[in-house]
Amino acid sequence: MNTIKTIVEWGIIGLLLLLSVWAVAVALERSRLYRNVAVTKFTSRVRLEKELTQRLAVISTIAANAPYIGLLGTVLGIMLTFESLGSTGDMDVKTIMTGLALALKATAFGIGVAIPCVALNNMLRRRVRELLAEYDEARGG
Repeated sequence: MNTIKTIVEWGIIGLLLLLSVWAVAVALERSRLYRNVAVTKFTSRVRLEKELTQRLAVISTIAANAPYIGLLGTVLGIMLTFESLGSTGDMDVKTIMTGLALALKATAFGIGVAIPCVALNNMLRRRVRELLAEYDEARGG
């Protein structure tokens, strides 16, 4: 049972940490591009928009799904707690609280990953709109 508990705890939290690193890497790459892009060199607004929005779906997908991954960890943690209580018959408060703490930790991590990803996504998409407005203005629009 402890092996499954460890896999659930570190599997869910590890996945969320990996996803958060991926989101930050994409955000940094996009920020660097936005600082250096010359919108007037693009001949088409569609091509510019395609270049600017590339990989932003990664951040929004992580933002949308991180709470669900955390919730999955919560459900699995509670299931493990009930399984442990059922198989041992031990109604020790320490056992119950440890299992519930594990479950809630997964939810907290999921929310902790989602909130910054939403902020990053909003910030980057705003910058895309600004750059597209610069393009339109440069073209007389």
